[in-house]
Amino acid sequence: MNPETLLRILPATVRSRVEPYFEALEVMTEVHNPRVMASLGPSSVRGLVFQRGKQGQPTRIPATHSAYFDWTYPSDQPEMLELYRRAKEGQWNGETYLDWGTHVDPLNPEVPVIPDYFINFETLEEYGIKLDARERARFRADMLSWMLSQFLHGEQGALFAAAQVTEAVQFFDGKLYGATQVVDEARHVEVFHRYLDTKLEKVYQINDNLFVIIDALMSDSRWDMKFLGMQIMVEGLALGAFGTLYKLTKEPLLKELLRNVIQDEARHVHYGVIALREHITQELSDKERREREDWAFEVAILMRNRFRAYEIYEEWFEGRLSRKQWQHVVDTAPGLVEFRHVMFERLVPNLREIGLLSDRIQAHYDRVGLLKYMKGRAAHEVTGDEMLAQLDSEIGRHAA
Repeated sequence: MNPETLLRILPATVRSRVEPYFEALEVMTEVHNPRVMASLGPSSVRGLVFQRGKQGQPTRIPATHSAYFDWTYPSDQPEMLELYRRAKEGQWNGETYLDWGTHVDPLNPEVPVIPDYFINFETLEEYGIKLDARERARFRADMLSWMLSQFLHGEQGALFAAAQVTEAVQFFDGKLYGATQVVDEARHVEVFHRYLDTKLEKVYQINDNLFVIIDALMSDSRWDMKFLGMQIMVEGLALGAFGTLYKLTKEPLLKELLRNVIQDEARHVHYGVIALREHITQELSDKERREREDWAFEVAILMRNRFRAYEIYEEWFEGRLSRKQWQHVVDTAPGLVEFRHVMFERLVPNLREIGLLSDRIQAHYDRVGLLKYMKGRAAHEVTGDEMLAQLDSEIGRHAA
């Protein structure tokens, strides 16, 4: 029997419990490359089926990789060395750079944490759910808490991955830069957690799709896969998400927090492009390159699904909306549409730059509507300052 048909005939209470498992199965069966399935399959089971990130206890992920030592200490990558210099000059203290005395009221309509149009409340009303003004404000605050919580969890993954990459990267100048990224990621964990804990007073559990990606990266022994997954995929998408939220929020403390984080993240993605572009195009076999192309595509789909915010659905609407109806709400929500647009606008050009957008894989990106982002500027072509200047210009035009 077709899964959709089976779901329709199940009682609503049963359907709400089994739908997540059908969605997990759908994600896993779309992976056709056996090596990609071997890489993502165990993590998918742990994250999507067993929901290991939501069991209220620390997760133990076996990490196996080779630490790469070079006792000659060469200056072997001038572009990475320049990034290292910029990173040293760009360090900031999360305790003193940000005004933590700023009063934050996430329900204050005069200083919206995210705008009312971020979610299409009209679609909710079409499904019979009408929220009053205070409920809408609470919902927006919870949506922001959910997004920042996923940023927080992603930054913890980036912290651990950056430490592993610093050991494993095969450029000595890359190791020097990698050490600064470890510090950056620790600072990001600190400031996102403090904002969630003291200003929004709410932290959501990790989204299952994000858990799968972090689990897969931490347990993969190949240094370039850690770079690809964290520096290009997770950090690249996060950079786009941070930029969108920076543009939309009116809350001054959050805006300044994001301004500083964006500067760091722009360097991180640039680092990934430098480290991978020659390795992938010149050192890998065709078979290895195809595997990484397929892996990046599957992770892009997981990251797209990450922003369906099922944790919000379960808290607010489970039993009142079906998951399919909720999918329609978030897939058409203006704020989340912009999130996805900017995230993939940042990601896809970087995949092109490092050699993971061959004609073969472009057909898959085209099928899911992501190929339109291919011709944008890659990370090494735009600095954090330039990105912020563009965002501030867009904010100014909108205000005018």
